[in-house]
Amino acid sequence: HVQLVESGGGSVLAGGSLRLSCVLSGSISSTNCVGWFRQAPGKEREGVARIKTGDGSTYYADSVKGRFTISQDKAKNTVYLQMNSLKPEDSAMYYCAASRWVCLLAPASFGIWGQGTQVTVS
Repeated sequence: HVQLVESGGGSVLAGGSLRLSCVLSGSISSTNCVGWFRQAPGKEREGVARIKTGDGSTYYADSVKGRFTISQDKAKNTVYLQMNSLKPEDSAMYYCAASRWVCLLAPASFGIWGQGTQVTVS
């Protein structure tokens, strides 16, 4: 059973960068898709980016396109989210999630979740 552990969150000034990491306890190849989601207080959880672990294809939410990059390192069983040009509206708890089958950027498509890492942009 795959477990996910996120890290890399923190507080940064607007325009700054952070790189989030999601380490999978099992092999990335045991999943079909890994995604990053975020949830701000009082708001619904929203998809940020996802990567198909097989072919490495990616998909981004319009709000982060051109600023965020999702990538994977299969040797390290790790998925990254590089976040550049951060804005205050990017502040949220960021979650990593994995799916064995469907690869849609929607929370309901993912069955395995990490505990989250906080990102604050001021």
